[in-house]
Amino acid sequence: MSDEEILKLYLNRDENAIAATKEKYYHYLYKIAYQILGSHEDAEECLNDTLLALWNCDSAITGAKLKTYLIKLVRSISIDRLRMKTSQKRIPSEFICSLDEMDEMVSGGFSPEEEYEGKMLEAAIGKFVSTLSKEQRALFIGRYYYFDSLADVARYCGISEGKAKITLFRLRKKLKKYLEKEGYRL
Repeated sequence: MSDEEILKLYLNRDENAIAATKEKYYHYLYKIAYQILGSHEDAEECLNDTLLALWNCDSAITGAKLKTYLIKLVRSISIDRLRMKTSQKRIPSEFICSLDEMDEMVSGGFSPEEEYEGKMLEAAIGKFVSTLSKEQRALFIGRYYYFDSLADVARYCGISEGKAKITLFRLRKKLKKYLEKEGYRL
């Protein structure tokens, strides 16, 4: 079933929309949630919350790319759940590891000004990523967007873990220079 057909089911409040979404995207979304949370139960719950949020969404996603929307939604819900859980204790996950690697350049904040700056930073990082080679882009996005482990990104890029680690280190340095050139103080 195409994304457009699934979106129509949601807009028509057809319960088959949930089944169609699960059939098409379950494993993909589950992997993202699990990489962030490190818990099967929490990942399942985030997937259910994601489907509920999509069900309750208005027509704002009409014409949007369903996969992209679902990725953003499951990431956001998973990150919120992780923040809630880690406010009490530290939970190791690929999300924490990849954020620790990027921590030297990006700090978090949630005021409206910081949210706006975050969106601008996101756009600048997107522009930076578009300048990378196909292999570099796959490494960067796999590690810092999908939160895949270093071993996983190395495997699907067909390189050693050592090369992946070095390349990611160099990309972070290159990103830092790029962001400084764009006017960001890091």
